[in-house]
Amino acid sequence: MHWLIRFVGDYFFLLSLAIVAVYWLLAHRHEKVTLVWQLLAGGALALLFSTVASSLYYDTRPFVTERVVPLIAHSADNGFPSDHTLLTAFLGFTIYIHSRVVGGILLLIALLVGVARVAAHIHHPIDIVGSFVIAALSVALIQLATRGWKRMRTTPARG
Repeated sequence: MHWLIRFVGDYFFLLSLAIVAVYWLLAHRHEKVTLVWQLLAGGALALLFSTVASSLYYDTRPFVTERVVPLIAHSADNGFPSDHTLLTAFLGFTIYIHSRVVGGILLLIALLVGVARVAAHIHHPIDIVGSFVIAALSVALIQLATRGWKRMRTTPARG
C-alpha cells in the first residue's frame, strides 16, 4: 500500500498534465487559444496566490510534528499549500470550464493526490483544502476576465 501512496502522491500530477495536453491537442483552434490563455494567466495567478498564502500561514509538515518518516521524501518546510494538489486542482478546474467530464476526472485525480500526500505524512488536510480554494479562485478570476474580454471584442464601438 505504501508504494501506491508514494506513486499517487508523487507522480499522478504527471497524469493530469498528460490529460490536459491530449485535451488541448484534440480541441478546436479557438478553444486552444482560450485554453492557453487560461492556463498561463491562471497558473501565474495561482502561483501568486500560493506565494501570498504560504507567507501568511505556516503549517509545519506532519512528519515533523508527529516525528515519523514520511512515505515521500520531503524537506521540513512550510506545507501550506500543497503544490502538487494545487497544480492538479488548477488543471481540473480550468478544464472543467470546457468539459465537465474531463475536468471532473482531473479534479478526482487532484483529490487522490491530496489524500495520498496526507497519507504520506507530508501534508495536513488544511494544505489540501487550501490548494483547492486557491485553484478555484484563480480559475474563477481568469474566467471572469475571459468573459469580459470576449464581451469587449463582440460589443460594437459607439461613436
